Amino acid sequence: MTRAASSERSFRPAELPAAALGALAALLFLAAWWGLHHGFYARDTIVDTPVYRSYGDRIAAGEVPYRDFRLEYPPGALPVFALPALGADTSFDRYRRRFEGLMAGSGVALLGLTAATLALLRAARRRMVAALAFAALAPLALGSVMLSRFDLWPAALTAAALAAIVAGRDRLGSATLALAVAAKLYPGVLVPLAAVWVWRRRGRREAFVCGGIFLAVLAACYLPFLALGPFGVAESLGRQLSRPLQLESLGAAVLLALHHLGALQISMESSHGSQNVAGLPGVVVGIVQTAVQAGVLVAVWVAFARGRMEPERLVTYAAATVLAFVALGKVLSPQFLIWLVPLVPLVRGRRGLAASALLGASLVLTQLWFPFRYWDFALRFDETASWLVLARDVVLVAALAVLLLPARAPAWRRAP
Repeated sequence: MTRAASSERSFRPAELPAAALGALAALLFLAAWWGLHHGFYARDTIVDTPVYRSYGDRIAAGEVPYRDFRLEYPPGALPVFALPALGADTSFDRYRRRFEGLMAGSGVALLGLTAATLALLRAARRRMVAALAFAALAPLALGSVMLSRFDLWPAALTAAALAAIVAGRDRLGSATLALAVAAKLYPGVLVPLAAVWVWRRRGRREAFVCGGIFLAVLAACYLPFLALGPFGVAESLGRQLSRPLQLESLGAAVLLALHHLGALQISMESSHGSQNVAGLPGVVVGIVQTAVQAGVLVAVWVAFARGRMEPERLVTYAAATVLAFVALGKVLSPQFLIWLVPLVPLVRGRRGLAASALLGASLVLTQLWFPFRYWDFALRFDETASWLVLARDVVLVAALAVLLLPARAPAWRRAP
Protein backbone atom coordinates (compact mmCIF):
# COMPACT_ATOMS: atom_id res chain seq x y z
CA MET A 1 0.00 0.00 0.00
CA THR A 2 1.39 3.42 -0.89
CA ARG A 3 1.86 6.15 1.68
CA ALA A 4 -0.82 8.26 -0.04
CA ALA A 5 -3.32 5.41 0.08
CA SER A 6 -2.50 4.77 3.74
CA SER A 7 -3.07 8.43 4.54
CA GLU A 8 -6.40 8.42 2.72
CA ARG A 9 -7.59 5.40 4.66
CA SER A 10 -6.46 6.81 8.03
CA PHE A 11 -8.18 10.14 7.40
CA ARG A 12 -11.62 10.31 8.96
CA PRO A 13 -13.92 13.01 7.59
CA ALA A 14 -15.55 13.39 11.01
CA GLU A 15 -12.33 14.95 12.29
CA LEU A 16 -12.56 17.98 10.03
CA PRO A 17 -15.76 19.41 11.57
CA ALA A 18 -14.30 18.95 15.06
CA ALA A 19 -11.13 20.82 14.07
CA ALA A 20 -13.13 23.58 12.37
CA LEU A 21 -15.51 23.93 15.30
CA GLY A 22 -12.56 24.03 17.68
CA ALA A 23 -10.98 26.83 15.65
CA LEU A 24 -14.23 28.81 15.63
CA ALA A 25 -14.61 28.30 19.37
CA ALA A 26 -11.06 29.57 19.88
CA LEU A 27 -11.89 32.75 17.94
CA LEU A 28 -15.05 33.19 20.01
CA PHE A 29 -13.02 32.71 23.19
CA LEU A 30 -10.50 35.34 22.12
CA ALA A 31 -13.33 37.76 21.38
CA ALA A 32 -14.72 37.13 24.87
CA TRP A 33 -11.20 37.58 26.29
CA TRP A 34 -10.99 40.96 24.55
CA GLY A 35 -14.36 41.88 26.03
CA LEU A 36 -13.06 41.33 29.56
CA HIS A 37 -10.81 44.37 29.10
CA HIS A 38 -13.68 46.76 28.38
CA GLY A 39 -16.79 48.25 29.96
CA PHE A 40 -17.91 47.13 33.39
CA TYR A 41 -15.63 44.08 33.20
CA ALA A 42 -12.62 46.39 33.62
CA ARG A 43 -13.96 48.14 36.75
CA ASP A 44 -13.30 47.28 40.40
CA THR A 45 -11.08 44.32 39.57
CA ILE A 46 -9.41 42.21 42.26
CA VAL A 47 -6.21 40.74 40.85
CA ASP A 48 -3.52 38.27 41.91
CA THR A 49 -1.12 39.34 39.17
CA PRO A 50 1.08 41.46 41.50
CA VAL A 51 1.65 38.38 43.68
CA TYR A 52 2.58 36.31 40.63
CA ARG A 53 4.89 39.08 39.45
CA SER A 54 6.72 39.12 42.77
CA TYR A 55 7.38 35.40 42.37
CA GLY A 56 8.45 35.82 38.76
CA ASP A 57 10.82 38.70 39.53
CA ARG A 58 12.53 36.74 42.28
CA ILE A 59 12.92 33.67 40.07
CA ALA A 60 14.32 35.85 37.27
CA ALA A 61 16.79 37.31 39.79
CA GLY A 62 18.14 33.83 40.50
CA GLU A 63 16.35 33.04 43.75
CA VAL A 64 15.17 29.49 44.35
CA PRO A 65 11.45 29.03 45.12
CA TYR A 66 10.62 27.43 48.48
CA ARG A 67 14.21 27.95 49.67
CA ASP A 68 14.76 31.67 49.19
CA PHE A 69 11.17 32.85 49.36
CA ARG A 70 7.80 31.60 50.53
CA LEU A 71 5.45 30.22 47.89
CA GLU A 72 2.02 28.69 48.39
CA TYR A 73 1.62 27.16 44.92
CA PRO A 74 2.99 23.84 43.60
CA PRO A 75 6.08 23.70 41.35
CA GLY A 76 4.04 23.20 38.17
CA ALA A 77 2.73 26.74 38.52
CA LEU A 78 6.21 28.30 38.41
CA PRO A 79 6.54 28.52 34.59
CA VAL A 80 3.52 30.80 34.23
CA PHE A 81 4.88 33.04 36.99
CA ALA A 82 8.44 33.19 35.71
CA LEU A 83 8.05 33.46 31.94
CA PRO A 84 6.34 36.89 31.92
CA ALA A 85 9.13 38.26 34.14
CA LEU A 86 11.94 37.44 31.70
CA GLY A 87 13.41 40.23 29.59
CA ALA A 88 14.78 43.74 29.99
CA ASP A 89 11.43 45.48 30.51
CA THR A 90 10.34 44.73 34.07
CA SER A 91 7.30 47.01 34.22
CA PHE A 92 4.09 45.67 35.72
CA ASP A 93 2.08 46.49 32.59
CA ARG A 94 4.39 44.33 30.45
CA TYR A 95 4.20 41.51 32.99
CA ARG A 96 0.41 41.71 33.05
CA ARG A 97 0.12 41.60 29.25
CA ARG A 98 2.46 38.62 28.95
CA PHE A 99 0.73 36.74 31.78
CA GLU A 100 -2.67 37.34 30.21
CA GLY A 101 -1.26 36.13 26.90
CA LEU A 102 -0.21 32.86 28.55
CA MET A 103 -3.67 32.44 30.05
CA ALA A 104 -5.35 33.22 26.74
CA GLY A 105 -3.14 30.60 25.10
CA SER A 106 -4.11 28.11 27.81
CA GLY A 107 -7.75 28.88 27.12
CA VAL A 108 -7.33 28.29 23.39
CA ALA A 109 -5.55 25.00 24.09
CA LEU A 110 -8.34 24.03 26.48
CA LEU A 111 -10.92 24.54 23.74
CA GLY A 112 -8.91 22.52 21.25
CA LEU A 113 -8.59 19.68 23.74
CA THR A 114 -12.30 19.83 24.53
CA ALA A 115 -13.08 19.56 20.82
CA ALA A 116 -10.68 16.60 20.52
CA THR A 117 -12.33 14.80 23.43
CA LEU A 118 -15.80 15.34 21.96
CA ALA A 119 -14.58 13.99 18.62
CA LEU A 120 -13.19 10.90 20.37
CA LEU A 121 -16.57 10.45 22.04
CA ARG A 122 -18.17 10.63 18.58
CA ALA A 123 -20.37 13.47 19.78
CA ALA A 124 -23.05 14.74 17.43
CA ARG A 125 -22.39 18.13 15.87
CA ARG A 126 -25.15 19.82 17.89
CA ARG A 127 -23.65 18.55 21.13
CA MET A 128 -20.18 19.65 20.07
CA VAL A 129 -21.35 23.14 19.13
CA ALA A 130 -23.17 23.57 22.45
CA ALA A 131 -20.22 22.38 24.55
CA LEU A 132 -17.62 24.48 22.73
CA ALA A 133 -19.81 27.58 22.73
CA PHE A 134 -20.32 27.22 26.47
CA ALA A 135 -16.58 26.93 27.14
CA ALA A 136 -15.74 29.78 24.75
CA LEU A 137 -18.20 32.21 26.34
CA ALA A 138 -17.42 31.22 29.93
CA PRO A 139 -15.09 34.25 30.40
CA LEU A 140 -18.00 36.64 29.86
CA ALA A 141 -20.15 34.68 32.31
CA LEU A 142 -17.53 34.53 35.08
CA GLY A 143 -15.88 37.90 34.54
CA SER A 144 -12.48 39.49 35.03
CA VAL A 145 -11.25 36.87 37.51
CA MET A 146 -10.16 34.81 34.49
CA LEU A 147 -7.62 37.44 33.47
CA SER A 148 -5.58 37.51 36.64
CA ARG A 149 -5.65 33.91 37.91
CA PHE A 150 -3.50 31.11 36.55
CA ASP A 151 -6.22 28.43 36.77
CA LEU A 152 -6.61 28.09 33.01
CA TRP A 153 -3.15 26.50 33.02
CA PRO A 154 -3.99 23.48 35.26
CA ALA A 155 -7.44 23.30 33.64
CA ALA A 156 -5.83 22.92 30.20
CA LEU A 157 -3.44 20.25 31.52
CA THR A 158 -6.39 18.38 33.03
CA ALA A 159 -8.25 18.58 29.73
CA ALA A 160 -5.16 17.21 27.96
CA ALA A 161 -4.90 14.29 30.39
CA LEU A 162 -8.57 13.41 29.96
CA ALA A 163 -8.32 13.62 26.16
CA ALA A 164 -5.30 11.30 26.17
CA ILE A 165 -7.02 8.75 28.39
CA VAL A 166 -10.20 8.80 26.29
CA ALA A 167 -8.01 8.27 23.21
CA GLY A 168 -6.49 5.15 24.79
CA ARG A 169 -3.11 6.82 25.43
CA ASP A 170 -3.14 5.87 29.10
CA ARG A 171 0.58 6.37 29.72
CA LEU A 172 0.56 9.80 28.14
CA GLY A 173 -2.59 10.64 30.10
CA SER A 174 -0.95 9.54 33.35
CA ALA A 175 2.09 11.73 32.71
CA THR A 176 -0.07 14.73 31.81
CA LEU A 177 -2.29 14.22 34.85
CA ALA A 178 0.83 14.33 37.01
CA LEU A 179 1.78 17.67 35.43
CA ALA A 180 -1.72 18.95 36.16
CA VAL A 181 -1.44 17.91 39.82
CA ALA A 182 1.96 19.58 40.00
CA ALA A 183 0.39 22.80 38.66
CA LYS A 184 -2.53 22.80 41.11
CA LEU A 185 -3.46 20.02 43.45
CA TYR A 186 -7.14 19.60 42.54
CA PRO A 187 -6.64 17.20 39.55
CA GLY A 188 -5.45 14.67 42.12
CA VAL A 189 -9.10 13.75 42.72
CA LEU A 190 -9.12 12.25 39.19
CA VAL A 191 -6.29 9.83 39.94
CA PRO A 192 -8.56 7.07 41.38
CA LEU A 193 -10.78 7.26 38.28
CA ALA A 194 -7.77 6.96 35.97
CA ALA A 195 -6.35 4.04 37.98
CA VAL A 196 -9.63 2.11 37.88
CA TRP A 197 -10.05 2.90 34.20
CA VAL A 198 -6.65 1.49 33.25
CA TRP A 199 -6.90 -1.53 35.60
CA ARG A 200 -10.31 -2.59 34.31
CA ARG A 201 -9.52 -2.03 30.62
CA ARG A 202 -5.83 -2.91 30.35
CA GLY A 203 -5.11 -5.05 33.39
CA ARG A 204 -3.17 -4.80 36.62
CA ARG A 205 0.27 -4.65 35.02
CA GLU A 206 -0.58 -1.66 32.84
CA ALA A 207 -2.21 0.06 35.81
CA PHE A 208 1.03 -0.27 37.76
CA VAL A 209 3.02 1.01 34.79
CA CYS A 210 0.76 4.07 34.49
CA GLY A 211 0.94 4.60 38.23
CA GLY A 212 4.72 4.49 38.07
CA ILE A 213 4.74 7.04 35.24
CA PHE A 214 2.44 9.32 37.23
CA LEU A 215 4.67 9.14 40.32
CA ALA A 216 7.85 9.58 38.29
CA VAL A 217 6.60 12.76 36.60
CA LEU A 218 5.24 14.14 39.86
CA ALA A 219 8.55 13.37 41.58
CA ALA A 220 10.48 15.06 38.78
CA CYS A 221 8.47 18.24 39.45
CA TYR A 222 8.88 18.17 43.22
CA LEU A 223 12.22 16.50 44.01
CA PRO A 224 14.55 19.36 42.93
CA PHE A 225 12.73 21.73 45.26
CA LEU A 226 12.51 19.15 48.03
CA ALA A 227 16.29 18.81 47.81
CA LEU A 228 16.91 22.57 47.87
CA GLY A 229 14.09 23.75 50.13
CA PRO A 230 12.33 20.86 51.88
CA PHE A 231 10.82 23.01 54.62
CA GLY A 232 9.46 25.49 52.08
CA VAL A 233 7.78 22.73 50.09
CA ALA A 234 6.32 21.22 53.26
CA GLU A 235 5.04 24.64 54.33
CA SER A 236 3.48 25.18 50.92
CA LEU A 237 1.59 21.89 51.04
CA GLY A 238 0.58 22.42 54.65
CA ARG A 239 -0.71 25.90 53.85
CA GLN A 240 -2.95 24.52 51.10
CA LEU A 241 -4.23 21.55 53.11
CA SER A 242 -4.89 23.43 56.36
CA ARG A 243 -6.96 26.32 55.10
CA PRO A 244 -9.88 27.36 57.32
CA LEU A 245 -13.54 27.69 56.31
CA GLN A 246 -13.63 30.39 53.62
CA LEU A 247 -16.57 32.80 53.59
CA GLU A 248 -17.50 31.77 50.05
CA SER A 249 -17.85 28.05 50.79
CA LEU A 250 -21.20 26.32 51.19
CA GLY A 251 -20.88 25.86 54.94
CA ALA A 252 -19.90 29.48 55.49
CA ALA A 253 -22.75 30.66 53.25
CA VAL A 254 -25.22 28.73 55.44
CA LEU A 255 -23.69 30.29 58.56
CA LEU A 256 -24.02 33.75 56.99
CA ALA A 257 -27.68 33.05 56.18
CA LEU A 258 -28.28 32.16 59.84
CA HIS A 259 -26.39 35.30 60.80
CA HIS A 260 -28.67 37.49 58.67
CA LEU A 261 -31.76 35.72 60.05
CA GLY A 262 -30.63 36.56 63.58
CA ALA A 263 -30.06 32.95 64.62
CA LEU A 264 -26.26 33.15 64.90
CA GLN A 265 -23.49 35.71 65.27
CA ILE A 266 -20.28 35.13 63.34
CA SER A 267 -17.15 37.15 62.58
CA MET A 268 -14.46 37.17 59.91
CA GLU A 269 -10.70 36.70 60.10
CA SER A 270 -8.17 36.95 57.27
CA SER A 271 -5.54 34.23 56.86
CA HIS A 272 -4.10 31.95 54.18
CA GLY A 273 -4.78 34.67 51.61
CA SER A 274 -8.56 34.60 52.08
CA GLN A 275 -11.33 35.81 54.36
CA ASN A 276 -12.68 33.08 56.61
CA VAL A 277 -15.21 32.36 59.34
CA ALA A 278 -13.59 33.03 62.71
CA GLY A 279 -13.89 31.00 65.87
CA LEU A 280 -15.56 27.73 66.79
CA PRO A 281 -18.39 27.84 64.17
CA GLY A 282 -15.85 27.96 61.36
CA VAL A 283 -13.80 25.13 62.83
CA VAL A 284 -16.78 22.82 63.41
CA VAL A 285 -18.45 23.45 60.05
CA GLY A 286 -15.08 23.15 58.30
CA ILE A 287 -14.51 19.70 59.82
CA VAL A 288 -18.02 18.53 58.94
CA GLN A 289 -17.82 19.87 55.42
CA THR A 290 -14.44 18.23 54.81
CA ALA A 291 -15.84 14.90 56.02
CA VAL A 292 -18.86 15.24 53.71
CA GLN A 293 -16.61 16.15 50.79
CA ALA A 294 -14.39 13.13 51.39
CA GLY A 295 -17.39 10.82 51.75
CA VAL A 296 -18.97 12.02 48.51
CA LEU A 297 -15.68 11.70 46.61
CA VAL A 298 -15.21 8.12 47.81
CA ALA A 299 -18.80 7.31 46.88
CA VAL A 300 -18.25 8.71 43.37
CA TRP A 301 -15.05 6.71 42.91
CA VAL A 302 -16.74 3.50 44.10
CA ALA A 303 -19.77 4.07 41.87
CA PHE A 304 -17.50 4.53 38.88
CA ALA A 305 -15.50 1.39 39.69
CA ARG A 306 -18.67 -0.69 39.87
CA GLY A 307 -19.96 0.30 36.44
CA ARG A 308 -18.93 -0.22 32.85
CA MET A 309 -15.66 1.28 31.67
CA GLU A 310 -17.02 3.43 28.84
CA PRO A 311 -15.65 6.79 27.71
CA GLU A 312 -18.97 8.55 28.28
CA ARG A 313 -19.05 7.31 31.88
CA LEU A 314 -15.46 8.38 32.36
CA VAL A 315 -16.06 12.01 31.36
CA THR A 316 -19.30 12.13 33.39
CA TYR A 317 -17.60 10.89 36.54
CA ALA A 318 -14.58 13.10 35.94
CA ALA A 319 -16.89 16.13 35.85
CA ALA A 320 -18.77 14.91 38.93
CA THR A 321 -15.56 14.28 40.87
CA VAL A 322 -14.13 17.76 40.30
CA LEU A 323 -17.55 19.32 40.88
CA ALA A 324 -17.86 17.50 44.22
CA PHE A 325 -14.40 18.72 45.20
CA VAL A 326 -15.32 22.32 44.32
CA ALA A 327 -18.90 22.50 45.60
CA LEU A 328 -18.29 20.72 48.91
CA GLY A 329 -14.83 22.05 49.75
CA LYS A 330 -14.24 24.42 52.65
CA VAL A 331 -12.55 26.80 50.19
CA LEU A 332 -14.45 27.95 47.10
CA SER A 333 -12.77 30.87 45.40
CA PRO A 334 -14.34 32.26 42.19
CA GLN A 335 -11.48 30.97 40.04
CA PHE A 336 -12.25 27.39 41.09
CA LEU A 337 -15.18 27.44 38.69
CA ILE A 338 -12.67 27.64 35.83
CA TRP A 339 -11.75 24.02 36.61
CA LEU A 340 -15.26 22.90 35.65
CA VAL A 341 -15.48 24.67 32.29
CA PRO A 342 -13.70 21.95 30.22
CA LEU A 343 -15.38 19.05 32.08
CA VAL A 344 -19.11 19.55 32.67
CA PRO A 345 -19.99 20.40 29.02
CA LEU A 346 -18.55 17.03 27.96
CA VAL A 347 -21.41 15.15 29.62
CA ARG A 348 -23.90 13.66 27.16
CA GLY A 349 -27.64 14.20 26.82
CA ARG A 350 -30.16 15.99 29.00
CA ARG A 351 -28.04 15.34 32.05
CA GLY A 352 -25.16 17.24 30.47
CA LEU A 353 -27.39 20.08 29.30
CA ALA A 354 -28.93 20.48 32.75
CA ALA A 355 -25.57 20.36 34.52
CA SER A 356 -24.05 22.84 32.05
CA ALA A 357 -27.02 25.21 32.49
CA LEU A 358 -26.57 25.08 36.26
CA LEU A 359 -22.83 25.65 35.91
CA GLY A 360 -23.53 28.63 33.65
CA ALA A 361 -25.92 30.01 36.27
CA SER A 362 -23.24 29.60 38.94
CA LEU A 363 -20.75 31.54 36.79
CA VAL A 364 -23.19 34.43 36.40
CA LEU A 365 -24.16 34.36 40.09
CA THR A 366 -20.47 34.59 40.98
CA GLN A 367 -19.98 37.63 38.77
CA LEU A 368 -22.94 39.38 40.41
CA TRP A 369 -20.94 39.73 43.63
CA PHE A 370 -17.31 39.26 42.59
CA PRO A 371 -15.43 41.53 42.30
CA PHE A 372 -17.96 44.38 42.60
CA ARG A 373 -19.42 43.52 46.03
CA TYR A 374 -16.65 41.33 47.39
CA TRP A 375 -15.24 43.65 50.02
CA ASP A 376 -18.70 44.67 51.20
CA PHE A 377 -19.41 40.97 51.54
CA ALA A 378 -16.13 40.02 53.23
CA LEU A 379 -15.80 42.98 55.60
CA ARG A 380 -19.43 43.89 56.35
CA PHE A 381 -21.33 40.70 55.43
CA ASP A 382 -23.39 42.57 52.84
CA GLU A 383 -26.76 40.83 52.83
CA THR A 384 -27.34 40.92 49.06
CA ALA A 385 -23.92 39.45 48.35
CA SER A 386 -24.37 36.84 51.09
CA TRP A 387 -27.56 35.52 49.53
CA LEU A 388 -25.94 35.52 46.08
CA VAL A 389 -23.04 33.44 47.42
CA LEU A 390 -25.47 30.97 49.01
CA ALA A 391 -27.47 30.78 45.76
CA ARG A 392 -24.27 30.09 43.79
CA ASP A 393 -23.21 27.34 46.16
CA VAL A 394 -26.64 25.69 46.14
CA VAL A 395 -26.71 25.77 42.34
CA LEU A 396 -23.34 23.98 42.24
CA VAL A 397 -24.68 21.28 44.58
CA ALA A 398 -27.72 20.95 42.31
CA ALA A 399 -25.40 20.47 39.30
CA LEU A 400 -23.58 17.74 41.24
CA ALA A 401 -26.88 16.03 42.00
CA VAL A 402 -27.82 16.13 38.32
CA LEU A 403 -24.58 14.38 37.41
CA LEU A 404 -24.87 11.72 40.11
CA LEU A 405 -28.57 10.85 40.25
CA PRO A 406 -29.37 7.54 38.54
CA ALA A 407 -30.70 7.86 35.02
CA ARG A 408 -34.41 7.24 34.68
CA ALA A 409 -35.18 4.09 32.73
CA PRO A 410 -37.11 4.43 29.46
CA ALA A 411 -40.86 3.88 29.65
CA TRP A 412 -40.69 0.59 27.76
CA ARG A 413 -38.27 -0.78 30.35
CA ARG A 414 -40.45 0.35 33.27
CA ALA A 415 -43.54 -1.35 31.89
CA PRO A 416 -44.59 -4.57 33.67
